[in-house]
Amino acid sequence: MSTTNGQWYPPEWPERIRLLSAGELTPVTPRRAATVLLLRDGPVGRDGDGGRGGEPASETPAPAPEAAGAPEGAEAPVEGVRDGAGGPGGPAVYMLRRRASMAFAGGAYAYPGGSVDPRDERMVTWAGPSRAQWARRLGLDPGEATQAQAIVCAAVRETFEEAGVLLAGPTPHTVVADTTGDDWEADRAALVARDLSFAEFLDRRGLVLRSDLLGCWARWITPEFEPRRYDTWFFVAALPRGQRTRNASTEADRTVWIRPGDAADGYDRGELLMMPPTIATLRQLRAHGSVAEALAAAADRDLTPVLAQARVENGELVLSWPGHDEFTKHIPGATGGSST
Repeated sequence: MSTTNGQWYPPEWPERIRLLSAGELTPVTPRRAATVLLLRDGPVGRDGDGGRGGEPASETPAPAPEAAGAPEGAEAPVEGVRDGAGGPGGPAVYMLRRRASMAFAGGAYAYPGGSVDPRDERMVTWAGPSRAQWARRLGLDPGEATQAQAIVCAAVRETFEEAGVLLAGPTPHTVVADTTGDDWEADRAALVARDLSFAEFLDRRGLVLRSDLLGCWARWITPEFEPRRYDTWFFVAALPRGQRTRNASTEADRTVWIRPGDAADGYDRGELLMMPPTIATLRQLRAHGSVAEALAAAADRDLTPVLAQARVENGELVLSWPGHDEFTKHIPGATGGSST
């Protein structure tokens, strides 16, 4: 359900908020998750129009080498990835549309991502900032270095599972150039089925996880009144040279490379359905003219978690996301106390 724009807003939320306010609903503990905004410079879509409204241009292979990026303390340009000069309208971002049949956010545009697998904590060959550095960057406790690795691994693993793109290479300074072929697909399917852990996959192929190719952009936590809750870190990364995205997810019925501004315009017209974190990150990316600029900006991004708040005010239930006034909802006829 959406309103006049493309904001995803489930019809059951007001009642769930009232139950939570009355103490009749116990919040579910959110699962940790990661999602990745894959970026590339150059043309978008089949004809370069970037997509218009509810029918974005179809996905096309990457036409040129992509830009390098890194979080704090990471090395910059490496083999397989290079800085890009950007293009008219800035970089393009890879998005998928969740199938309408999905119980959570069906029909909404999103990025590749998913929950942390407990096996993501298994040790992998690692390049880039240390696990302790990542724990600090992600806002975790100093002793949660292993959990920080799990979040980064989930970001890389889910991107491979859902988009066929792998941020790993045979050495700490390289990235695999091609992830197509039956053998890669067999491994991807085994990861999706959880028949193969990500650590086993990397070890078997002799690959190093390139944590330095990721920059952390934002952190959002699903509201307390939603039964499917996630504590999600949003990362940015450049599409590696030679690799191609594809719709490898059973949860998506469409994929697209689109300029953040074009996607935001489609949302504003009510033609593209999105959850608040998605449209918020698109608006933030709109300010950057190239992949390199966006990746450089990631190091200074505020990762304070965004968690919706609900309160009763003048007989209305007011639903808001701190720091994001555009998502505020006023729901008439509210009763009960308040919840945050």
